[in-house]
Amino acid sequence: MQTIQLGQSDLRVTPICLGTMTFGEQVAEADAFAIMDDAVARGINFFDTAEMYSVPTRKETYGSTEAIIGRWLAARPGARGKIVLATKVAGPSRGMPWVREGSGMTGNDILASCEGSLRRLKTEVIDLYQIHWPERNVPAFGAIYFDPTKERTQTSIHDQLVALNKLVKQGKVRYIGVSNESPYGVHEFVRLAEQYDLPRIATVQNPYCLVSRGVDNGLDETMHRLGVSLLAYSPLGFGLLTGKYDASGFEGAQAPREGRITKFETVRAGRWGRPEALAAARRYNALAREHGMTPTRLALAWCYTNWRVASTIIGVTSLAQLKEDVEALGTTLPPELLAAIDAIRWEARDPAA
Repeated sequence: MQTIQLGQSDLRVTPICLGTMTFGEQVAEADAFAIMDDAVARGINFFDTAEMYSVPTRKETYGSTEAIIGRWLAARPGARGKIVLATKVAGPSRGMPWVREGSGMTGNDILASCEGSLRRLKTEVIDLYQIHWPERNVPAFGAIYFDPTKERTQTSIHDQLVALNKLVKQGKVRYIGVSNESPYGVHEFVRLAEQYDLPRIATVQNPYCLVSRGVDNGLDETMHRLGVSLLAYSPLGFGLLTGKYDASGFEGAQAPREGRITKFETVRAGRWGRPEALAAARRYNALAREHGMTPTRLALAWCYTNWRVASTIIGVTSLAQLKEDVEALGTTLPPELLAAIDAIRWEARDPAA
């Protein structure tokens, strides 16, 4: 599998990244080990996790995904050198007091969270350390309008970069990134890094899929001009774009029992559970079938071949899903199919933004 340079860093990763947020909740440890083994065997060299995983987040499973990866690394001598390991420091609490006290994210919070991640991952260095969501008020996770009356910033972007710089200088972090960020945020992180000789973000990890294309609304130009790479998460829209909800919807006896939107009420109540998101997904899924491919293949190929995307994060719960997702790599979408996708977006917009 080819590799891609992330931003202006010297990290080179595969176009597919193994997302691990289900490890410790939907995926038992033994199964997680098998998935990671198979991912490496298939040529994937990029794993992404976070301190708050598994998801849906709760006190009892906070840090469990990192701990599973750490035990896998400890049991596989030499495995650490084969993968680029990314994790994230959680932003302000968002109702999760078990992550940290207080409502902000201070420089000391960043330092302490990194130490915890290093300990759970059983590694001496994190290749890519990301801020999971902005410390300041931004529209994210389903919100689409900026509201200045909700400003809550306690730690400036400059001070966040100063804390991250300490970790880089200590050799605990190689490169940094952000997640769930806006064009303003990406630009400001780069501007301040260059002005004050602080670490420059290599990546931004945002949702990007057929039912959530907010990246196309200006963030793509920002990334292109500033040399910041996109890590696309939720390329299958939490299962919407696999087709498994097409017939049944999210509730009732016929709904897939193990589907995330069916299984977890908090997910169903959010952006992925919107009726408009399901309606749009059904249209994309029907389009895939009209062109002789599965909905999963269409959705992944759209990300894999998109110039905006450096690496697509796939979250799998089985070896069969991993196989299907990897085998979609190399699929090309003809111009008429891409035009049909854009026609649906013109009407449906971004219902899971």
